[in-house]
Amino acid sequence: MGSPGELGSPAPRGPRLSDLTGSLLRQGRALAADYALLAVLDARSAALRFAWLVSGGLVAAVLVATAWLAIVAAGIVWLLGSGASWPAALGLAAVLNVVGAVALYLWMRGLMTELPFSATLRQLRGEAPRPRASDDDS
Repeated sequence: MGSPGELGSPAPRGPRLSDLTGSLLRQGRALAADYALLAVLDARSAALRFAWLVSGGLVAAVLVATAWLAIVAAGIVWLLGSGASWPAALGLAAVLNVVGAVALYLWMRGLMTELPFSATLRQLRGEAPRPRASDDDS
């Protein structure tokens, strides 16, 4: 039996350059598709968070407008001198609306603890993914 370099015995063949190039292109396409999917999911998360912030801002605006109207009504009732109970009741309603607006603001500020596209940035930096709060509950 002869060695692999002798005539008549086929030499072991490695992968061809075209096979390696094709594999590299397929892997590159798959990696690009994974990053595109991650960007789309991050964009969706950012859009949902933005929608919550806008709707929270609208509710806060309604509460502040209601408080303002209640304060004005309390002042008018007080000026008319028809008793202290109506202004006190309307003033209490105004204070409660302002407290509700402050609570809503604090909730909205809590939504912004994680910046949009943070998962994409972590992936591009090579950092490990953070566990979600909903994963800890199960």
